[in-house]
Amino acid sequence: MTWHPGGVTPELADSPFLRACRREPVSHTPVWFMRQAGRSLPEYRALREGVAMLTACATPDLIVEITMQPVRRYGVDAAILFSDIVVPLKAIGVDLDIKPGIGPVVAAPIRDAAALEVLRPIEPDDVSYVTEAVQALTKELGATPLIGFAGAPFTLASYLIEGGPSKNHDHTKAMMYGEPNLWHAMMDRLTEITLGFLRVQLAAGASAVQLFDSWVGAVSPDDYREFVLPYTSRIFAGLADLGAPRIHFGVGTGELLGLLGEAGADVVGIDWRVPLDEAARRVGPGKALQGNMDPTILFAPWEVVERRASDILTRAAKAEGHVFNLGHGVLPSTDPDQLARLTDFVHEASAR
Repeated sequence: MTWHPGGVTPELADSPFLRACRREPVSHTPVWFMRQAGRSLPEYRALREGVAMLTACATPDLIVEITMQPVRRYGVDAAILFSDIVVPLKAIGVDLDIKPGIGPVVAAPIRDAAALEVLRPIEPDDVSYVTEAVQALTKELGATPLIGFAGAPFTLASYLIEGGPSKNHDHTKAMMYGEPNLWHAMMDRLTEITLGFLRVQLAAGASAVQLFDSWVGAVSPDDYREFVLPYTSRIFAGLADLGAPRIHFGVGTGELLGLLGEAGADVVGIDWRVPLDEAARRVGPGKALQGNMDPTILFAPWEVVERRASDILTRAAKAEGHVFNLGHGVLPSTDPDQLARLTDFVHEASAR
C-alpha cells in the first residue's frame, strides 16, 4: 500500500476535507461541526446515560461509537475524535473531574513551582485507549478523515491555575504578568504534554489535528506574542514531520488572527465575530480557513440558516481553502435535523 503525508491512503488523501486543508481544488466545500458528537444527539444522550464523561473518554468502544454517530446521521466530511481537552492531564495524574453543568474542575489548582511537578510528559501507554479507539475508527471510517485534537497550553493553563472555568482568568493573568518565570515553566510543560498527545493520535492513524485554544481570546496581541505564541508555534513545528494538516482554533480571536496564522497551522479556525473575507485578509496568504456560522443561527427558521450559509460560502471565495464549520461548538439544544439540512445545503450549493 502507498502511504501519503499524514499516513493516509491515496483515497483518504483525496477527500474534500484534506484537499481543502491543503488549499487544493475540491468537488464541494467540506463540512464538519465542532461538538458534532455530543448532547444535541439523542443517541449520544442514551449512550452516555449513567456514564461519567471522563469514563466515556477512556473507553474505546464508547469513543468509537460516539465519534461515528454524527458521521452516520449527517454525512459530514470528517469525524472528530470524541474526547476532552483535559484527557491528557487526567492521564498523567492531575486530580480533576468534569462536573455536569460546570466543566473541568481541578482539585488542587497549580499556583507555585512545586505544584508543577505533576505535569510530567505524556507517554503513549498513558492513553492506550486513545490509540485503540483511533485505530478502530480509521478502519470503520474508510475514506472519511478522522481529526484528532488537543487543548492548547494557554487554555489548559487557565483551567489548572483557576481550578475550573473562569470569566476573567484572574489568577491566570496574575501569574502571567506577575510571575513570568513560573508561567513560562508551566507553558513549557503543557506544550510537551499537548505535543505528545497529538503525536499519539497521528501515529495511531488520525488524518489531521486541531488545537483548541478556547480561552486565548482573553489576551491582547502583544501578550499573545510574548506569553502564548512561542508555545503554539512549538507544537505546530513539532508535528510538521508527520505531514498531516494542522488546524488552530480559538474563541474571540478576531484581533489575534494574524498571530494565529503566524503560529504555524495550515488551517485557521474563525469564530462568528469576523466575516470570512475579512478573516482571510487578517490571517494572510498561505492558510486555509475554517468556519464560521454562529451556532445560535441554527435556532432560527431554515430560510435564515440558508441565507447565512450562502453568505459564508460567498465570502469564503476570498480564502485559499475553506472548510465549513460553526464558529464554535454545536449547542446542546440544537435540532439535529437543522445540522443535517445544513450539511446537505453546503454540499449542494458549493458543488462544482
